[in-house]
Amino acid sequence: MKLAYLVNTYPLPSHTFIRREIQALERMDWQIHRFALRSAPDRLADPGDIAEQARTEYILKPGLWRLMRTALAFAARRPLPALRALRLALACGAKGGDGAPGTGGRLRHFVYWLEGAQLARRCHEERLPHIHAHFGTNSATVAMLAAEIGGLTYSFTTHGPEEFDAPRGHSLGEKVARAAFTVAISSYGRAQLCRWADVAHWHRLHVVHCGIEPWRFREPAVQPDGPLRLVAIGRLAEQKGFPLLVEALPAALARVPDLHLTLIGEGPFRPLIEAQIARLGLAAHVTLTGWLDETEVRDQLARAHALVLPSFAEGLPMVVMEAFAAGRPAIASAIMGVPELVTHETGWLVPAGDADALAEAIAAADALPRERLAEMGRNARAAVLARHDITQEAEKLAALFASGGRP
Repeated sequence: MKLAYLVNTYPLPSHTFIRREIQALERMDWQIHRFALRSAPDRLADPGDIAEQARTEYILKPGLWRLMRTALAFAARRPLPALRALRLALACGAKGGDGAPGTGGRLRHFVYWLEGAQLARRCHEERLPHIHAHFGTNSATVAMLAAEIGGLTYSFTTHGPEEFDAPRGHSLGEKVARAAFTVAISSYGRAQLCRWADVAHWHRLHVVHCGIEPWRFREPAVQPDGPLRLVAIGRLAEQKGFPLLVEALPAALARVPDLHLTLIGEGPFRPLIEAQIARLGLAAHVTLTGWLDETEVRDQLARAHALVLPSFAEGLPMVVMEAFAAGRPAIASAIMGVPELVTHETGWLVPAGDADALAEAIAAADALPRERLAEMGRNARAAVLARHDITQEAEKLAALFASGGRP
């Protein structure tokens, strides 16, 4: 019961769901060897992520020249599979070049082929017959090539939106066709895979949700007294829509004058958001915290009345699951897999990109009696515990590993 897990960059503050999944499988006696292409130690704040980094083997850590020597030596021992994998890599590279992460052209795919040969070598050394990659981008490409070179099997989990932004560039249909099985984290995601996979392969497309660890969310804190407090969590980047949230705040403040927003996260949009806050005179109403560890995030959720998620693109957001587990409703964009989580009993869905609708939803949350907010939080908690317990979801995944993808 051994297998390899592969992620492009791991761990990351936004990828705690992968750590939870791995640890849940290990509690079932699966032996998981963690591989990643690269690390990002400067971005880690949570002790769990820091510990996970020490347990991960990094394919690119030795440097490109050493990688070439060891990968080519292994490929030379398996010339025909290595040649087939090289042709596959170059064919996939011919579809790339649109600039989306994990696509690129033939040269980049040649590097993926080297990474695949190195991964195959290490899987042979560690007796790991199967590789599971997270994300259908370059990590799934490397897993596919490693499987071809090493005579292994592989599977991968798609999250979105990256895979679905450039499905041809990511050779998504090819990856599905060659995989033992493919996982989506939502029904929406599975439907997107159906768009690019041959109908004959649809039976190997499965939904396994990301999950939370219920024991970390014991009894929710009561709804706090005082003015409306909102919390938003995520990477400060283009797809999360945080500038739109800041844009919506003046209209919301006109109806909820004492509103306060705590924005948890870090990323390239932070200077833009800081400038926007200053320009709109919102410094007294917005706190930027940077990345916080899981305990601090739960503390911020306990202090808030609701989560707000203004995203333009999402898979099935973990932050909503965590807010629900903490007994907090959500105000969220009605996109992709989000409506599978947020309903009128657990929050508010608003059109993506509509600052006025976002302000209206914030005012509606403030207008509700606190007991009604608490009731929505209880509904949210019951829903997420029923559908997103990490142990239950990992059991589904373990069954797929054990059966080779047969349901």
